[in-house]
Amino acid sequence: MNSFIYLHGFASSPKSTKAQDISDRFSQIHIKLKIPDLNAGDFSHLTITRQLNQVAAEFPVDDSVPVTLIGSSLGGLTAAYLGEKFSQVQRLVLLAPAFGFLSHWLPKLGDEALQRWQKDQYLLVHHYGEERSLPLSYNFLTDAAQYQEKNIQRPIPTLILHGKQDDVIPITASREFASSRPWVELIELDSDHALGNVTAEIWQAICSFCHLGIG
Repeated sequence: MNSFIYLHGFASSPKSTKAQDISDRFSQIHIKLKIPDLNAGDFSHLTITRQLNQVAAEFPVDDSVPVTLIGSSLGGLTAAYLGEKFSQVQRLVLLAPAFGFLSHWLPKLGDEALQRWQKDQYLLVHHYGEERSLPLSYNFLTDAAQYQEKNIQRPIPTLILHGKQDDVIPITASREFASSRPWVELIELDSDHALGNVTAEIWQAICSFCHLGIG
């Protein structure tokens, strides 16, 4: 019996459109999909390290039970690091994973905002799940900077689904990640970062990749 866990994206929530769509589809085939709230009631002190610890605590106590992680955006990046760290993780499905996200996000912030964030220690970020701006600690940035994607080298079956029109995390990030890792399959979709118009294609790919026996 597999354990399936979904990791939502940055400034999102378990109630996101994508999380709920995939959860509903799992329910229809009578498989439980865990969706932990990675905000943990304290978005302001979010870090990748906290996400790693929180999700690992959701793994079955019996470590012979394999875990499949489905992660969106920053949740996809977190899933990849969990797959590197824990042998219990046997399969990864990454939806527009946030590879190189600091190099994509920080330039959009601009030097002035970045310097102000460092000085003030908090930056107001629009939280899509809360539909309002919330302060995010500068520790998020310093914590994220210690994670190096070149260290993700454990050869486990990995499926990436990424939109060719993604202007948040360009598809080149996934292409580069997959190109040096033969165990990674990349499916390029005619979509943007939200992947909202390709939900059926995503589900078909998950069913096939995870051998769910239904499409």
